[in-house]
Amino acid sequence: MTETSMDRRTTLLTRALAPVLAAGVTAAVVAGAIGAPPAAVPAAVHATAGVVEPASIQSAAYTTAVSTARSTTPTVTVIGTGGTISAIADSRSSFTSYRSGRIAIEDLVAQISPEIGEVADVETIQFGNSGSSGYTIAQFHELTAVVEEALETSDGVVVTSGTDTMEEFAYWLDLTVQSRKPVVTTGAMRPWGALDENGEQVQVFGTDGPANLYNAIKLAASQATYCYGTVLMLNEEFHAARDVTKTSSYRADTFQSREFGVLGWIDGDNIKVGRAPARVETCDNPERWATPFDLSTIEASDLPRTEVVWGYQEAGGEAITAFAEAGVEGIVTAGTGAGGISSAQRAARTAAVADGVTFVSTTRTGSGSVYGGGEGVIAGDDLIPQKARLLLLLSLAFAPEDPAQVQEWVTTLGNPEFETTAPVAGTAPGQGKA
Repeated sequence: MTETSMDRRTTLLTRALAPVLAAGVTAAVVAGAIGAPPAAVPAAVHATAGVVEPASIQSAAYTTAVSTARSTTPTVTVIGTGGTISAIADSRSSFTSYRSGRIAIEDLVAQISPEIGEVADVETIQFGNSGSSGYTIAQFHELTAVVEEALETSDGVVVTSGTDTMEEFAYWLDLTVQSRKPVVTTGAMRPWGALDENGEQVQVFGTDGPANLYNAIKLAASQATYCYGTVLMLNEEFHAARDVTKTSSYRADTFQSREFGVLGWIDGDNIKVGRAPARVETCDNPERWATPFDLSTIEASDLPRTEVVWGYQEAGGEAITAFAEAGVEGIVTAGTGAGGISSAQRAARTAAVADGVTFVSTTRTGSGSVYGGGEGVIAGDDLIPQKARLLLLLSLAFAPEDPAQVQEWVTTLGNPEFETTAPVAGTAPGQGKA
């Protein structure tokens, strides 16, 4: 269990003299590209040394956040949950044999100081210190509350975690954090340090942890992903939480965003943003920007159990039946091709639907869409199974007796798209839709 976040928060660094590096943005919001930008939106800030421009997101709130970051030293809270980034290896040359959760987040930040003080004032919270797959949904619920509290006073938050389920950490926060301020998840594919013959900590050869942590704080401080929701930053790239997935067990470039591609890159002192998620379109309308999943209104004990069932040649239906009998309220099928499941699984699914279980159909291929659906079965489009499971869980929690609402949220929140029609005259982008 964790202490209260205020008790755990330790200010590590005092205000630096140099201004934070900020990011220009090259991503364009589709609605802002149709017709003239609204008069209320300030002109794009011209580039300074090391900053890529132009800023073409048509949002007064976004422009203000980025401009402010350029003229002040933002405060960033780093929340540690453990993982490889906090690991001690067996030796300096050991990349795969290590013990996670051995270095406190306060110490990790201290080891990238004083340089990080030129980027941001950094505060730390030790939420936990274990592998990512060891966390429960109840702990995810608590993590959202800690992030939200930190964002009340900080300009951005970085959450460190293990990479095994980092994409789930990121997507959970993307769905539940109600603040528009930047949230960045990061970690490492190699352990941070090892112990020498005297028991002193030394760095592992080629460890990626220090650079990833430094860049994640820099990205959060820059406000370049303000209104982007949660992003995942590793290996000098940052990705949308919804789109990214881990693709390799050992490679440093393990995280990829399939057909969508990265959001942007951190090249030394340059932060280059190549595209934006659809959420930025409603940046100037906080109520529309936020998701309905405000966890401050619901207890962790109210979150239902949801599971994933894999499809394969002649797969049996017993897993679906067992989950339904165990009280599971939602099941995601990771089907073959465009979501296909075996005849035995279809029979078990039909029986489970009759008992009130809700299904989301996805594909095990890793990319591509699933369409259609039917009674009790929602098409997951191109959401990967583990993320569809989190969205289904939250949708069932907030609309337990409303199947139509659950389907709408899975369909729309799970697959956000830019508005491609011209905005209503006199409104800013993101304010012209019903």
